[in-house]
Amino acid sequence: MTLTNVLAAVVQRREKYLVCQRPVHKRHGGLWEFPGGKLEPGETNLDAAQRELAEELGVQALAVGSSLFSIADPGSEFLINFVPAVIDGEPRCLEHIDLKWMSLEDLALLQLAPSDRRFVEFLLSIQSN
Repeated sequence: MTLTNVLAAVVQRREKYLVCQRPVHKRHGGLWEFPGGKLEPGETNLDAAQRELAEELGVQALAVGSSLFSIADPGSEFLINFVPAVIDGEPRCLEHIDLKWMSLEDLALLQLAPSDRRFVEFLLSIQSN
C-alpha cells in the first residue's frame, strides 16, 4: 500500500504550540491536532502548508523546515510528517471547532489524535534528554 503524505504544521509562538480541534463529523472528530493536510501531487511541504493553513486558519505560511517526526497513521493510508512552520497572521477557526496555544506539558494532557499524541510524546522525550 502506498502511503499518502500529510503535512502537520508545528507552529510555535514563544514556548506555545498551535493546536486545533477536529470537526466532530470527521475522523478523530473532537480530538486535537496540529493543523495541516494531505499533499497534492507535485506539492512541496511549503506549498501544502500555504494552501492548508490559508484554508483552515486564514494565515499565510512563510516557511517550513525539515520534518521533525514522521509516523504512519494507524488505521489509515496516511504518513504524517510533523514540520516546523512559520506563519503570518492571527489564526482563526475556518474548519476546526476551536484552537489553542499550549505549552508542551499542557499538550500532553489534551485529548490528541493518535499520531499527534505520539509526536508530543516524542517532543517530551527529546526535551528531557
